[in-house]
Amino acid sequence: MATGIRDKVVILGMGCTKFGERWDTGPEQLMVEAFEEALKDAGVERKQIQAAWFGSAMDEVNVGKSAVPLSMGVRLPEIPVTRVENFCATGTEAFRGACYAVAAGVYDITLALGCEKLKDTGYGGLPGTNTGATRTAQWLPATSAPGTFAQLASAYAAKYKVPMEDLKRAMAQVSVKSHANGSINPKAHLRKKVSIEEVMAAPLIAYPLGLFDCCGVSDGSACAIVTTPEIAKAMGKKDLVSVKSLQIAVSNGAEVGYNNWDGDHFVTTAKASKRAYEEAGVRNPREEISMMEVHDCFSITELVTMEDLYISDRGGAVKDILEGFYNADGKVPCQIDGGLKCFGHPIGASGLRMLYEMYLQLQGRAGQRQLPNPRHGLTHNLGGMPYQNVCSISIVGRYGD
Repeated sequence: MATGIRDKVVILGMGCTKFGERWDTGPEQLMVEAFEEALKDAGVERKQIQAAWFGSAMDEVNVGKSAVPLSMGVRLPEIPVTRVENFCATGTEAFRGACYAVAAGVYDITLALGCEKLKDTGYGGLPGTNTGATRTAQWLPATSAPGTFAQLASAYAAKYKVPMEDLKRAMAQVSVKSHANGSINPKAHLRKKVSIEEVMAAPLIAYPLGLFDCCGVSDGSACAIVTTPEIAKAMGKKDLVSVKSLQIAVSNGAEVGYNNWDGDHFVTTAKASKRAYEEAGVRNPREEISMMEVHDCFSITELVTMEDLYISDRGGAVKDILEGFYNADGKVPCQIDGGLKCFGHPIGASGLRMLYEMYLQLQGRAGQRQLPNPRHGLTHNLGGMPYQNVCSISIVGRYGD
């Protein structure tokens, strides 16, 4: 009988580059930067890694379709390497592959690495991709990411009868909170605090989303090395960070194909989070989740996600956000490292970058950002559009807790 992943895998070490406009650095150098930090942190040698998973999404403008760039870039010892891609969940998908292999008993030590080099393309946002004729022609004609997520904001305001100015202020607070957190993170791309007034006065991108409601694009890489709790203990490792849950839900088209979805939330997040809490043994997420890194591609996405994760009540996220519930000193700090808003979104790296922050926090190594005694850390990725997407949820915590 299936028993899930809980406490079967621990993180041995992690690494993360500085994210940003890394004009002088190629993707291979970014991989090496994250890998070397993870290797040193794990206290293992390159030859001990038995298999690897490589997450990279924008292959045509980045590193290509195969797993060879990772193997060559960090000089892996001719081991199995698998390239994965799953929209914005790509980095977490690499982590999931590495963890499942260890949990299955196939390997003792595995590697997950995500990398994306996007600034060199010259695009202001994500470059266009071939997402398939059916999906493009039938579901995404003449769309843009800001446009579709702006519709999410309008649908949410209409569903819960929230005055648009109140919603815009709550969205502004989402960005203000993330910028405050990112300002003290040396690995963040954007490190400047902003005020609610600055956010609300910024140029509109797609009503009601303004400039500060949208995350940017950057270059970056992040890496994790995982093993079993028994091996980690035998190595003398203390304060083990354990994988409690890994869940993914993918849209089946029902949101856009039928009328029972009103466009105000993400079906996949609601389903994946329920399964994640069950797998992790979390009964009351509002009380038991200590911190979160969620997919704040747009401020409205973060706001709605708070409800899809069952942290805020339906229609209650605006109130919680404005009252500081998700601030660094709030009940459940969110984007304590600055989030996508301050790191940007090199797609293959983002999920692992989120886990990197949770890992540091649980080990008490987050420096100025350190939270008092965190227990469970949750990460959330959302790739695609509100009506057709992939959602991944990861929960990590102290081993045995």
